[in-house]
Amino acid sequence: MVFKRRDRRPVWQIVLDFLWPRGGWARAFHYVKHRLRRLPDSPDRIARGIFAGIFTVFTPFYGLHFVTAAIISKLVRGNILASLLATFVGNPLTYVPIGLISIQTGYFLLGRPPRPDGEVHRTFGGKFADAAVDLKDNLIALVTSRDADWHGLLVFYHEIFFPYMIGGIIPGIVFGLIGYYVSLPLIRAYQARRRGALQERVKRIKSAKAAKAEGK
Repeated sequence: MVFKRRDRRPVWQIVLDFLWPRGGWARAFHYVKHRLRRLPDSPDRIARGIFAGIFTVFTPFYGLHFVTAAIISKLVRGNILASLLATFVGNPLTYVPIGLISIQTGYFLLGRPPRPDGEVHRTFGGKFADAAVDLKDNLIALVTSRDADWHGLLVFYHEIFFPYMIGGIIPGIVFGLIGYYVSLPLIRAYQARRRGALQERVKRIKSAKAAKAEGK
C-alpha cells in the first residue's frame, strides 16, 4: 500500500510554518482570539476552558497537551474547544521561558539548589533528546534481543520531568487565573454587544417587512 502525502509543500516549509506561521504569530493570535469570542457557550465556561488550556502549557506533557487540556477543562466544567485553542499560548516562542520558569520553580519546591538558566536551557533539549532516544531503543528492545537501558529516561525524569511537573503547577495556576479573569469580562462584553447587534438587525428586518406590508 502506498500512502500519498496530501500536503505538497516541502518538509522545510512545513517546519518553518510551524515555527513561524505565514501570517505571523500576531495574525495567528487574532485568529484564536476571534474563535474564542465566537464560541457558542457561556462566558464563564469559555473562560474556564481558557484557564485549562493555559495551565496545560505549563505541564511537561508535550505531544499530549490537547488531551491534557480537554481533561482539565472537563474537570473544571469549562469549554473543551476553548481549552484547546488556549494551548496556543504554548508555541516555539514561549516554550523555553515557560520550561525555565517551571523547572526552576520545581527545584525550589523540591528543595534543590537553583541552577543557572543558561545551564538549564542547555540541558533542557539535551535531556529530552536523550529520553526520546532511550524510549525508541527500549521499544525496539521489546521485540528484539537487545538489552533495554533506561538510564537516560531516569536522568530525564529526575532532573527535568519531575521538577517540571511539580514546578509548573503554581505558575500554571497563576497564569491560568490571569487568563480567566482577563478573558471573562471581554467575552461577556463581546457576547452582549453581539446580542444587541443581532436584536437591532431583527428589528430592522421586522420594520422593513411592516413598511412593505403597509405599502401594499
